[in-house]
Amino acid sequence: MPTSNGLTCPILVSKVQGKPVYNMEGEKIGRVEDIVLDTLSNCIEFAVLGCGGILGIGEKYYALPWALLDYNDFVDGYVVYRNSDLLEQAPSYQLEDLIKNDSAIRTETFDRFKTPKYWEQ
Repeated sequence: MPTSNGLTCPILVSKVQGKPVYNMEGEKIGRVEDIVLDTLSNCIEFAVLGCGGILGIGEKYYALPWALLDYNDFVDGYVVYRNSDLLEQAPSYQLEDLIKNDSAIRTETFDRFKTPKYWEQ
């Protein structure tokens, strides 16, 4: 996503994975488990938010449009500036579901979070 001066800030996915994600109230809601790339458009489709579980058992995965995540140096993680209810009511997925060519998941996710659809621009 471009910065205010129109440039992008390159970052390694390995630096993003595992970073905590917080809601507007400062509560940790999970971590960036992975990134899903749209190879046709060369865009980041989703950040995969991992929540709960122990040692990978019982963990839930949520698709968040990349544009929702705002890096915050103070917390050394990402903040999602959306109503917490939207996150709590979001459907969870299996990781395999998020890499299927499923436009329904992508459209539902971007509509739920009222995020511009990069594929329509």
